[in-house]
Amino acid sequence: MNWSGLENLLSGVNKYSTAFGRIWLSMVFVFRVLVFVVAAQRVWGDENKDFVCNTRQPGCTNVCYDHIFPISHIRLWALQLIFVTCPSLMVMAHVKLREGKDRKYVELHQGSHLYANPGKKRGGLWWTYLLSLIFKAGFDSAFLYILFQLYHGYDLPRLSKCQLSPCPNTVDCFISRPTEKKIFMLFMVISSAVCILMCILEMIYLIGKRIMKILKIRHENERLVFADQHELTTIAPPRSQCRSRRDPTVTDSELELSKRKDAKTTVL
Repeated sequence: MNWSGLENLLSGVNKYSTAFGRIWLSMVFVFRVLVFVVAAQRVWGDENKDFVCNTRQPGCTNVCYDHIFPISHIRLWALQLIFVTCPSLMVMAHVKLREGKDRKYVELHQGSHLYANPGKKRGGLWWTYLLSLIFKAGFDSAFLYILFQLYHGYDLPRLSKCQLSPCPNTVDCFISRPTEKKIFMLFMVISSAVCILMCILEMIYLIGKRIMKILKIRHENERLVFADQHELTTIAPPRSQCRSRRDPTVTDSELELSKRKDAKTTVL
């Protein structure tokens, strides 16, 4: 399988991803795809050829191998990588759809744009991105559960007992290089768990950022409404009005005398 083509296709998702998304994509291709292509395929290349049972009964070894390895680890991991990386294509498809709508809008409205930035996670694209994270974490979790159920844990025993027909009795079967295969299996399991953690952290980051933005907008709206409902009124009249106001403690004769004194002072 040509994994480089898939890597080139998904590398464009980086510019639409958060920091957690970039770390997730790097982990997928460095710690999972690269290890899968370079090392894991070679380690599991001899699993059928070097699987040995201490019997010469025709068909017994094949039946025991099928019982111990219901599905090859390599094929299971290949399916897992395909399912896990495909949800990122949803985001790219949504961005391309926005860009197409924006081009048509520009042609019809003489230069004005429908989207200021088609790749900005707002509206439907935000939900598409969040849904892709849920799918990625869900697929990884499902494949880890399948691997656990098929092999009864994340372990490869050195010796396996088999008593299926046409084996004449209980036979002992041996796996080639079980320790090395167990190490690679644990590495792939831990890598998948870390990728699930990165998806969960990115979901928390996106939802938390969205909630903070909504609360900020609501607080701003409440502040504007409060300012409109409680406009400042004049607490005291101007000083000019205070000067012309009559003191209630002054009698009419005293007021008239004060006016005459002011008039004489003005004449002088």
